[in-house]
Amino acid sequence: MPMRRFRMGHWLKTSLWFLPLLIVLAAVVLSLITTAVDPDGRLIPQTITGDPTAALQILYLISFTMLTLTGLVLSLLVLAVQLAMGTFSPRIVRQILQDRPSQAAIGLFAGTFAFSMLAMRRVTTTQGGGTVPGLAVLVAIVLVLACVVTLIWYLNHITQSLRVAALTGWVADDTLTTLDHVYPRDGSDPGLPPDLIPTRKAGVLFDVDHDRLVALAERADCRLELLWAVGDFVPANAALVRVVGDRGALPEAQIIGTVALGPERTLNQDVAYGIRMLVDIAERSLSSGPFEDPTTAVQAIDRLHDVLRQIARRPLHSGHYRDGAGTVRLVVPTLQWEGFVRLTFDEVRQTGAGSPQVVRRLRSALNDLIGFAPPARRPALQQQLDLLEEQAGTAAQTDSDRAAALIPDPSGLGSSADLTAPPDPEE
Repeated sequence: MPMRRFRMGHWLKTSLWFLPLLIVLAAVVLSLITTAVDPDGRLIPQTITGDPTAALQILYLISFTMLTLTGLVLSLLVLAVQLAMGTFSPRIVRQILQDRPSQAAIGLFAGTFAFSMLAMRRVTTTQGGGTVPGLAVLVAIVLVLACVVTLIWYLNHITQSLRVAALTGWVADDTLTTLDHVYPRDGSDPGLPPDLIPTRKAGVLFDVDHDRLVALAERADCRLELLWAVGDFVPANAALVRVVGDRGALPEAQIIGTVALGPERTLNQDVAYGIRMLVDIAERSLSSGPFEDPTTAVQAIDRLHDVLRQIARRPLHSGHYRDGAGTVRLVVPTLQWEGFVRLTFDEVRQTGAGSPQVVRRLRSALNDLIGFAPPARRPALQQQLDLLEEQAGTAAQTDSDRAAALIPDPSGLGSSADLTAPPDPEE
């Protein structure tokens, strides 16, 4: 019997239809109750619901619209399954089919359809007027408004659910639930040293209230060291902050509250994430080879060039935050100029070294940046230029191709001096 109950529960949990069916049955019961309570519109007069003809039109339009919305939601769900299978893994399908919000949305639309269809049978028309189940019509209108709100919410939900962070989060949460069931904790986990403050949940560090942390450290007369950089994934119960000095006066909850963790990186304080996304676009366009889509890669390099040029002459934060007296109260891992340069060029250079268009665009960007950046920041750029020449030279088939690939060109191939007509000196 226990195994039979387990199989039945597992089957119901993984069935897409079970929750929608329950909602439809509930809607049928609700329709029968409302038409029985107010069959002739005494509770809700026709001044609110309209005459029998208008009520029939309202219920018909509701039924037709809900049938269409139900088909739309099912289509979106099927599309989400196909995208997830093709982009991530076929094994992710079960997670999507078990999504309760999707099941509830399907059930609400289908239930509203069933409610309206059953309510129409109690509307009667005669030459003298007729009867309208006023309460049922009013409930149908309320259900439609709920469906409109649900549709807008569901479109946001299904698009958010297709993010990598959401899908991996589903799998990870289910895995941890199974882990606690199969291998329960025995209470032997070692605690952290007293100078470390742990995080309570896992997530990506995407926002830090530096001013608040400095104020808390100044009040306790200590120094705080944030152990993770913005954009890092922090595991649950891992050390988040190190306290240098007396921790006694530090409120741990307030320290944790100054750091925001979420399912994925954002651009709130993470400039490197924007560069990372542009690099991903360039890499993906060259994923099957240097000649798959070099034009898209060049367009991404255009933006990377512009972003790095905007950074080149700006003072970058050291990661040391001081109080009003000049005492360092907070230390945060912060990406420096060399890190921005490597993030921008390393992977694009490696994946695009075999494409003349990409190499020429990269060389043009690096030459411009070397001439624009302050002297102290030029060595990192020169190193990238030397590596580009080395890799492009190795990838080229002939000396002529090698020489042509290393000519700087802002558009990849088309605007360099060796391909365009020189300006007329008489003009």
